[in-house]
Amino acid sequence: MGYDATFRVWRGDLDGGELHDFTVLVNEGEVVLDIIHRLQATQAPDLAVRWNCKAGKCGSCSAEVNGRPRLLCMTRMSTFGEDEVITVTPMRTFPVIKDLVTDVSFNYEKARQIPSFTPPADLKPGEYRMKQIDVERSQEFRKCIECFLCQDTCHVVRDHEENKTAFAGPRYLMRITELEMHPLDVGDRTDLAQDEQGLGLCNITKCCTEVCPEHIKITDNALIPLKERVADRKYDPVVWLGNKLFRR
Repeated sequence: MGYDATFRVWRGDLDGGELHDFTVLVNEGEVVLDIIHRLQATQAPDLAVRWNCKAGKCGSCSAEVNGRPRLLCMTRMSTFGEDEVITVTPMRTFPVIKDLVTDVSFNYEKARQIPSFTPPADLKPGEYRMKQIDVERSQEFRKCIECFLCQDTCHVVRDHEENKTAFAGPRYLMRITELEMHPLDVGDRTDLAQDEQGLGLCNITKCCTEVCPEHIKITDNALIPLKERVADRKYDPVVWLGNKLFRR
């Protein structure tokens, strides 16, 4: 049985905007993206929203619902009361292009800064051999759909625009961890993570883990182990002595 819900949707662009109230029909089993599409079809044909698969796998429809970063296609209307005002706004951390669509190019710039997978020089494509047990730790990170909700909720850049030049964000620090844990990768990105990608700015509040739609334990399984690797290299006296002897 359907009911009329009150939606408060942000309309505007980089120069400014405001919240607009709409009353829109909600049917049983629908998600927030369904309602946004109904608004486009019936009341606001120029409303901009980015989406693709509507199945929680493309990461395109990221926005904020009642202040919480979410995928619109995975946020069920049944989680809200029928008399609740539902506020939908663009991701706060990134510049607005129009309405609910944001410019997420920051993330692709950070991705390009990370050295790619580096296999041993004598290992040719097609000769890679790994056991499942060797990839289990990092396999979890491959579930990432790059919705950038973790990037959006991370207060290091959400509340401090000036940090963007020196901080890669949880998604790309997780990418570094994935490569560092890869059994066939011979690259070394530990110093890069600390000195250029801002690992030290992360204070492990777990806000990135809380909003991940793929339920990746970003903080516990990626960020903390990467911090431990940095600490071992820089502060473990045995590692420090070994580095000194090796250089000699």
